[in-house]
Amino acid sequence: MRSTTSSSTSAVSPQPATPPLKGRGTTSRIQGRFETWAREPNPQPSPDDEPAPKPITIVASHHAKSAISRNDSPDIPFEQSINPYMGCEHGCVYCYARPSHAYLGLSPGLDFETRLYAKPNLPEVLRRELAAPGYTCKPITIGGNTDPYQPIEREQRITRQVIEVLAEHRHPFSIITKNALIERDIDLMAPMAQHRLVRAYISITNWDTELARKLEPRAAAPWRRMQAIERLSSAGIPVGVLVAPIIPFVTDCYIEEILERAAQAGATSAGYVLLRLPHEVGPLFKDWLDQHFPLKTKHVMSLMEQLGGGKQYDARWRVRQTGSGPFADLIAQRFRLACRRFGLATDHPPHDVSRFEIPGRSVQLSLL
Repeated sequence: MRSTTSSSTSAVSPQPATPPLKGRGTTSRIQGRFETWAREPNPQPSPDDEPAPKPITIVASHHAKSAISRNDSPDIPFEQSINPYMGCEHGCVYCYARPSHAYLGLSPGLDFETRLYAKPNLPEVLRRELAAPGYTCKPITIGGNTDPYQPIEREQRITRQVIEVLAEHRHPFSIITKNALIERDIDLMAPMAQHRLVRAYISITNWDTELARKLEPRAAAPWRRMQAIERLSSAGIPVGVLVAPIIPFVTDCYIEEILERAAQAGATSAGYVLLRLPHEVGPLFKDWLDQHFPLKTKHVMSLMEQLGGGKQYDARWRVRQTGSGPFADLIAQRFRLACRRFGLATDHPPHDVSRFEIPGRSVQLSLL
């Protein structure tokens, strides 16, 4: 163990490459950028050392003090969001939310996908915030950071309870996921969709089941997500497809196929985001390439530097999600032409905020 005096990611690197763990996106417990001490593996392990046990998923409860998060970023298409969970068991190695685990004193690597926090009091807190006298109704996005339908939702059911509260108040929302578990809540969303209160977005990165298993090991298979698009659409729920993230030289070849299949399944809109490598995600992703596609590592990371204007990641607004330079322009053109060809909108009709109501408030006022 050694002391570290810098919080920059240049001083942070994953542990030496090890064989991939089945069902996990990374094998690394890369230190968070706020940690004072750095842990390093023994360079000369003893032959008597037992192999490390396979990591299990641990879920702890987190008492939420607030339900709605707000942002004023000009390149994010929503002002309000709700995240029922911290950390995500899907294990997507590219996830831009991984660095958030560093704020908890945990690793953005393996801890992010194995040490999760659920917010069981979130529906109660949300109901209180919506009833506050000064609350102004604006669409809420569920899942702006971590996936609201990750595997633990099957038992926790916090996302479903949040939707029940929003339905009770006729509050408009969008939901983003890469898990077919969203089909479970069609019964809640379909009636709301009739009044322009809900939209769903399904994220699909590629159309190769084997690649998806390596890239996002505990998310639904691509074909299963496409099936979810079809079932949501058939139920009258407006659904869009997100080709996100697009990874140069790894998944960009699937852009047109995903958009065509999504349009055939009933999607009406589409969006995309290029791979983002903030903070600890950069070394984690490079380590993943070394494990699975070592011959592509140099080329992919070179393209990422081109997209970032000479840096691995350009965090500027309006650039961080689309990149810059010739390759970024090519992706934008391909995406725009494919959407036009398959009849997919790249903008979205507004939600109806006029139906928002606080149950019982009018009755209480009449009694006064």
